[in-house]
Amino acid sequence: MITWQENQLQALQSIQSEQPLFQTILSFGKELGFDHCAYGLRMPFPLATPKTVIFSNYPTAWQAQYQAKDYVAIDPTVQHAMLSPLPILWTDNLFSPARELWEEAQSFGLRYGRAQSIRDFNGVIGMLTLARSNDPISETELEAKQFKMVWLTQVAHLGMSRYLTPKLMPEADAKLSNREIAVLRWTADGKTSGEISSILNIAERTVNFHVNNAIIKLNATNKTSAAVKAAMLGLL
Repeated sequence: MITWQENQLQALQSIQSEQPLFQTILSFGKELGFDHCAYGLRMPFPLATPKTVIFSNYPTAWQAQYQAKDYVAIDPTVQHAMLSPLPILWTDNLFSPARELWEEAQSFGLRYGRAQSIRDFNGVIGMLTLARSNDPISETELEAKQFKMVWLTQVAHLGMSRYLTPKLMPEADAKLSNREIAVLRWTADGKTSGEISSILNIAERTVNFHVNNAIIKLNATNKTSAAVKAAMLGLL
């Protein structure tokens, strides 16, 4: 293995919480020539307002303004992250739909950046952004540093999701029985408990017993919510 990879892995393995981990990721970003770093983690639940956590060393005033104006809802890099794991560079064209956001970010010295996302099998999405105030990111620099930036995105997400997912989405570790999975599959297909009873040749009260167990394990409010969560977590 390449020495820089060994050094990064050793540094990351010794860390026991998310804040020190972010500081280490930030130091790796600075080694790549970037003054600023931001990492965001988005849970798949709740569907209407997913839980999101952001770590950043951007100017404090900009972070406050970004949150106050709910810029995350219109940020083109976030919208890209939801659709593609490919890296994207900050450009005038990219931010044309969010001109105010772009102009304000630049006023705080955030002018050149690269963002890339990664999605877990359970629907958790992470995005790492590296940014700086001076010197555009050239094609030559990209070619020389691309692998290291992709690598950093991967290890940042693996580390952060390891600490944050159990806190923000404990149902990700839910273990459903084969029968619970079966009844939720039919529930997801719109079948009633009575219909599932006939399909599986078990009593309707047994169907409801398994559904209720799944609801508890998945921290769901009802059987529909349980079926949606199980499907998004890859359990069905």
